[in-house]
Amino acid sequence: MIELSLADVAVATGGALVDGADPTATVTAGVEYDSRAVTAGGLFVALRGESEDGHRFATAAVGAGAVAAVAEERTGVPTVLVADTLVALGRIARAVVDRLPDTTVVGVTGSSGKTSTKDMIAALTARLGDTVAPVGTLNNELGHPYTVLQADRDTRYLVLECSARGIGHVAYLCEIAPPRIGVVLNVGSAHLGEFGSVEAIATAKGELVEALPADGTAVLNADDKRVRAMAQRTRARVVLFGTAPDADVRATDVALDGAGRPSFTLHAGGESVPVQLGLYGAHQVSNALATAAAALACGMPLAEVGSALGGLRPASPRRMDVFTRSDGVTVIDDSYNANLASMTAALRTLATIGAGRRTWAVLGYMAELGRFEQTQHEQVGRLAAELGVDRVVAVEPAAAGIDQGARARAADSGWEGQSVQVPDQQAAIALLADEVRPGDVVLVKGSRYRTWHVADALRETADSALGDREAPA
Repeated sequence: MIELSLADVAVATGGALVDGADPTATVTAGVEYDSRAVTAGGLFVALRGESEDGHRFATAAVGAGAVAAVAEERTGVPTVLVADTLVALGRIARAVVDRLPDTTVVGVTGSSGKTSTKDMIAALTARLGDTVAPVGTLNNELGHPYTVLQADRDTRYLVLECSARGIGHVAYLCEIAPPRIGVVLNVGSAHLGEFGSVEAIATAKGELVEALPADGTAVLNADDKRVRAMAQRTRARVVLFGTAPDADVRATDVALDGAGRPSFTLHAGGESVPVQLGLYGAHQVSNALATAAAALACGMPLAEVGSALGGLRPASPRRMDVFTRSDGVTVIDDSYNANLASMTAALRTLATIGAGRRTWAVLGYMAELGRFEQTQHEQVGRLAAELGVDRVVAVEPAAAGIDQGARARAADSGWEGQSVQVPDQQAAIALLADEVRPGDVVLVKGSRYRTWHVADALRETADSALGDREAPA
């Protein structure tokens, strides 16, 4: 955390110092919105939530050592009084970024793959200098500035994930932490119900490259026409990645081993190196190329990029975490979130890893699809059947379209697998406990919290320790 006086905080937020707040008092520790996390010298931001109002905890936060509270009303303890505490948090973060002229901000956006790619880029930039990046998904107007506030004067790279639920959201995040490198992975159907169209999603994602300076770098997916078109929306240097022949950072000779891990030849700047990923799924090739392009833009040599990519493993939980239990059951825990693109990638990975074995797809609801909800769930079920998944389990009534799609495909093509809808996660757990056999491969996926308990029930403590979790080749 960069030290700020309360006078600095007041200037940054447009707030007023009240209730005895000393303008010379200095914030030397973290900025927190959870009073339980406050430490001596910290700053407490009182946010209003659905179930709790942070203003109720301002006294406790100052008692725990906070220099002051940032609040929308007087609290009876030293306070920076502001109109909107969430906006104030963003402005404090911007004040910190403005004091870090030697820090390169890398922004990552896209409909799917943001968190995995953010983790991959951060792993590579950490080889070049001190790097700050969120663990997991802190990609909105709260998590984004909170991550920024972890940076200090030693931070050389700040790798941030930019999410959007509407037009202007990415632009707002870029105001908090202006990016120098902007990575756009893809334009898909995540949050389609809120945006209304894929074209609107493309408009929102492109706000990242619009925010880049003229001496910045826009890293764009050459294989996605909507992303490629964003080259016209930026003044920055454009670097294309993908398998397209004109991509600046390109993959050829893409192959999957028996465990579903990709290998390819990486080309850039007239050089090439072989890459063998330790991550699972063909979709990771695109993520790896985006990572390579960002790392090259930061000055990493291609040979080191190739070596570093080969050493990557999942960093954020519940994202393509593949492990094999002592009874030989392989579990693909991709239960953090889901949309049509990520469901498709996960099912294809299941088909690869499970070749010659019995496969299960335990799939929950995909959120925020609006009027596209039924058709996209049915698409997922149909794809599972087309790929020959042996057992499809749709979890909760909201996921019924998956079961319906699989059954419809069976009627059309004679798919010999089975599909069932279960009422909740506990029912799915009971079904798996009764019927999963040694050697089976089980994919668990759904929108947030919809299938987490299923994945945890399949996990054995002894086999879930960090280390080499490989499916049999």
